[in-house]
Amino acid sequence: MESKIISNATVIIKNKKIFSINQPVPDKAKIINGKGKWLIPGLIDMHVHNLADINLSSSYPTKGATIFTDTQDFMLLYVVNGVTTAFELNARVEHFGQRNEILKGNLYGPRMALAMLIDGGEGSGNKANTAADGRQTVRMAKAQGYEFVKVYAHLNVETYKAIVDEASKQGMKVVGHIPDVFKGHIDDAFVPNFAMVAHAEEYAKQSEDFTDQDAQYYAKITKANGTWFTPTLTTMEWILSQSRSLEGVRNLSSLKYVHPLIQSRWLYSNSYNQESTTGRIRYFEKMVEFNMRLVKAFKEAGVPIVAGTDAGNPGVVWGFSLHDEIELLVKAGLSPEEALVSATRLPAIWLGIEDKIGTVEVGKYADLVLLDANPLQDIRNTRKIAGVFLNGKWIDKKIMDSMLSAVAERNTANKNKYDWKKRMNFE
Repeated sequence: MESKIISNATVIIKNKKIFSINQPVPDKAKIINGKGKWLIPGLIDMHVHNLADINLSSSYPTKGATIFTDTQDFMLLYVVNGVTTAFELNARVEHFGQRNEILKGNLYGPRMALAMLIDGGEGSGNKANTAADGRQTVRMAKAQGYEFVKVYAHLNVETYKAIVDEASKQGMKVVGHIPDVFKGHIDDAFVPNFAMVAHAEEYAKQSEDFTDQDAQYYAKITKANGTWFTPTLTTMEWILSQSRSLEGVRNLSSLKYVHPLIQSRWLYSNSYNQESTTGRIRYFEKMVEFNMRLVKAFKEAGVPIVAGTDAGNPGVVWGFSLHDEIELLVKAGLSPEEALVSATRLPAIWLGIEDKIGTVEVGKYADLVLLDANPLQDIRNTRKIAGVFLNGKWIDKKIMDSMLSAVAERNTANKNKYDWKKRMNFE
């Protein structure tokens, strides 16, 4: 993943890590024949929203969740797609529990980095509307074990800047949206430690007429601030598709692997479709096209681009969508190698774990994907997975396919038990 291909390589894995490359094979080693195949680092999705048990009805002391999910069924979607690390950008305490179960080896799943989302305004969640409250919320996030902070759209200027500054003092990077208050003076949002913009549309919504000059200016100020970029192109593509019709979601081959409650939401309570107008469709079309030009401008400016999907949004299926995203990045102007780097080495660097994952190197954790064809020749070959090494454990495609089929069967059998419109009635 650093412009170096090792031909005819023998990779030895021991104690969950890459022990050696092209060294003698130890006696009694389990041999996995990779002849004619390609070994790449495990893929990293830098923007996800994971399912977890949640209470959707009124609460009372001692009451737990009302909707329960099978964590293995859900995490399997990442595994079968070679996604061995995921960055959760609206983490809750349930996600800490999921991460621990994976680390204990109780189930297959990706490594998980966790960010607390902080927004302004009223309502539930982590809200901050003053600089003092913003700083205190960041300190709480640090104390609770979150590694990153995500800023959101409704923060005011003073609170936003206080959050970003306090996160720096706490050793926490900030990722997220460009608050709406910066409309018309976007450059003021780029302060030290605003480390990554989470969507291309955060720039698109700042532009009046979607010009190349705007794209180049946004790239310039982002580069000058040392900020990275996660375009999430696939999400905007799906928003446009659903504003036109729900046929794309209905015919999605991976829909059967999605929890029945979420299937119900995407198909029968889909706001993108229900609130669609001709004007909105035209606006989304312009955003999709502008987002592609943004990627090109940011690449030319030297802004680091990482792959993220915003998985969990309607149509954006966990694991599967990362392959869609890297294909769109290539369509937008990245080379296949650059697209692979955007989903492997660069995310590991931004997360601060490049000494552990992100490349195929001795001493790093064995998070690896064995492919049947060369992804540098055709980026679509990342989908041709022969098997996955997850923290050193080999999972063959036959096993993954069997588990995936079982998930689809369970979801189909339980489909009539879940109706998104009646979710508040679950007890």
